[in-house]
Amino acid sequence: MTRIEIRAEDPDSKAAQWCLGEYFRELHVRFEGGFDLARYGGTNAAAITPPHGLFVLAWRGNDAVGCGSISFRDGRYGEIKRMWVAPQVRGQGLSRLLLRHLEEAARAAAMTAVRLDTNRVLSEAQALYRKAGYSEIARFGDNPYAHHWFEKLL
Repeated sequence: MTRIEIRAEDPDSKAAQWCLGEYFRELHVRFEGGFDLARYGGTNAAAITPPHGLFVLAWRGNDAVGCGSISFRDGRYGEIKRMWVAPQVRGQGLSRLLLRHLEEAARAAAMTAVRLDTNRVLSEAQALYRKAGYSEIARFGDNPYAHHWFEKLL
């Protein structure tokens, strides 16, 4: 893989908004019936910025090629959201790097577990989470697009 740097970013920055826009466009194409950000509940930048969470971008040179976020919930667990990798860098291990980075942020914030949810059509995401040690758990949260819920103890 070409050198990738993962670093914290303001979720309202131009590069972050570009990545999130690409992420939401891909969800709209892939999800049965599309994706509506308003139905999802919008985004809450405060929940993914310190001290409440973290938003990161993956950079290849001057190009943002991936993103992910974590919010710290009730001082017990971190919830991972908005993981996306640009098509041109898929298959090179970047998703695993982003996931590990967010897990480390949860550990640093004294979280005991990380959770996430995903849609049934995102089979590659489900495979990534299982391979990384996540177990399926009962539904949590109110994401109308989620069909699978996962947790990993830290």
